[in-house]
Amino acid sequence: MNLAGHYNKLYTESIAKIANGDYETDPLIDDKTDNRFGITLVIRPDAATNHNIQQFLSEAKAIDPDQYYYQNADIHITLMSIISCYNGFSLKDIEVQDYIDMIKKVLVRHKGFRIQFKGLTASPSCILIQGFLTDTLNKIRNDLRKSFKSSDLQQSIDKRYTIQTAHSTVIRFRSELKNRTALIDLIEKYRDFDFGTFEVKQVELVYNDWYQREKFVKKLHIFSLDLN
Repeated sequence: MNLAGHYNKLYTESIAKIANGDYETDPLIDDKTDNRFGITLVIRPDAATNHNIQQFLSEAKAIDPDQYYYQNADIHITLMSIISCYNGFSLKDIEVQDYIDMIKKVLVRHKGFRIQFKGLTASPSCILIQGFLTDTLNKIRNDLRKSFKSSDLQQSIDKRYTIQTAHSTVIRFRSELKNRTALIDLIEKYRDFDFGTFEVKQVELVYNDWYQREKFVKKLHIFSLDLN
């Protein structure tokens, strides 16, 4: 995939929709009965990168404080959605150790890698940090696909879409945008901003809600990656 081209196309189409008021709000963000859970392999940016992201988010909050902004503990890249969130999923439905064992067998074959967070893109419902990845991440993903699809473990890999990027959602639209023009101007300001490059030294397997909120996330295992 040409990541820059993919992000640019998404940005151009989505910003035009947002500017025209044709954006989407998420009615479930504040729904206390939302019971969508799953298990995911996630990557966390380092503290310096998160600091730069919060700099952008603080400016966005000043324009429109009513939208949903990700705190540092919730910011993540989805390496692979093993079981996509669905209503009623519980850890009691699976044997967690079986998942840990399989993932461990895959990750031991791969070394650590770097991800660069540079610039912003958008969808009609959210603002995302653009992540640029090395070939190692796609090799890990392909290895996981093969391993899980040849197993009897419950999984829904690639059921929603085939993940190929390394983006991170940082703003979700939860209500009417108060000042679309000012928000778009701010996004343009950070369109090519370098938020940071970080070493991926570990990967987390988590039980999570749809939004990866810290209060709901349960860490199931942390896998260390060899950087040498």
